[in-house]
Amino acid sequence: MVQGLSQFNRRWTAIPKAVRQAAIDTLEQNAAEIVADMNRNKPLVEIEIGWSWGQAPNGAMSLGTVGSTERGLLITIWARGDDFSAAWFEFGTAPRQHKSGKSTGQIQASPFFWPVWRARRRRVKSRLTRNINKAIKNA
Repeated sequence: MVQGLSQFNRRWTAIPKAVRQAAIDTLEQNAAEIVADMNRNKPLVEIEIGWSWGQAPNGAMSLGTVGSTERGLLITIWARGDDFSAAWFEFGTAPRQHKSGKSTGQIQASPFFWPVWRARRRRVKSRLTRNINKAIKNA
């Protein structure tokens, strides 16, 4: 309970810092868990999956970005392979034929990226909300 205006002002100014730190910690924890699950499900060892603050590296397939650049809380989960192999294995390819009639085959879709995100999305959102609310109460 707040007693007096000075105590109220101290608590009121502490809230944004506490919320920001709680959001950073929670986003890092969630990203690490999601990346670990995606790495367990990836079909090729050559496919690199990671997360970063800001933009994904060049040539990476991005799951999406969460946050805003003004506040500096932009987090991106991404996957990339040597060429486009991450996307090929995520979504699959159609059978391909050369002009000579030779078949180059087909890659069956073995999704490792989007199913993990869909399975974890609700948990990620609720953990973030819970930790931010806890930071507001404890500030």
